[in-house]
Parts: sequence; structure tokens; C-alpha cells
Amino acid sequence: MRLLTGANPDDSSSSFRFDPQSFASFGPTVIVEGCDYDRSIAWVHAWTVTDGIITQVREYFNTSLTVTRLGSSAKSSPSGFASSSNSSSSTAEIASYHCPSVWESSLSNRVGKSVPGLVLAI
Repeated sequence: MRLLTGANPDDSSSSFRFDPQSFASFGPTVIVEGCDYDRSIAWVHAWTVTDGIITQVREYFNTSLTVTRLGSSAKSSPSGFASSSNSSSSTAEIASYHCPSVWESSLSNRVGKSVPGLVLAI
């Protein structure tokens, strides 16, 4: 706690509580968000769960987090490239990557200060 907040861990009045306020899950990833309004601290945990056990925890303090899902979709005829029967077999297929936003933190903008943004790709 001292490393994250600078508070003395022996001071009971400065104890930090993790009170979750929202949960969302995307496959093995569980997103948990909470806020300590008295201290103007918002936090997001990203847990990886395997066979019912939390195997990884990523923790973000005072950060606006956007979760995106990685994926790709091949386009048969991208804009600007005409398909032709005369094209050689060495022509590489062009694929575009699509990373839709599936979740955004909502508490970080309520702590009364500007916070950095981060994208978590799952």
C-alpha cells in the first residue's frame, strides 16, 4: 500500500479497501472495477481465471481502461484494390485487423482528476 499510495501502512485511518462496484467477464478474463471516492482513487483489476482459479492479476490505479478483443477478418477486395483474373498467384492476401472495444472503465472519470488511458487487448 505504501508503494502505491505513499501512506503509512501502520495508520489504520489510511487503510485502503477494495470494494468492487462492477464485474464483467470475457472468456477467461474477468474485469473488476472499484473506487475510493474519499481518496479520489479508481482501480481496475483484470483477472485471468483457469479452472476456477485466478492465475493472473493485472491491477490499474487511476487509469481509464478500455478492453478490446483481438481478431482478424480477411477482406477479399479491399478498397482501392480491384480483383482481377489476370492477377498472379504471388499476390499476397490483404487482411485487416479489427479490435472492437468490449468494455470501458466508468469510475476513473468520476474521481475528480484527469487520468491516463490504457488499452488492454484480450
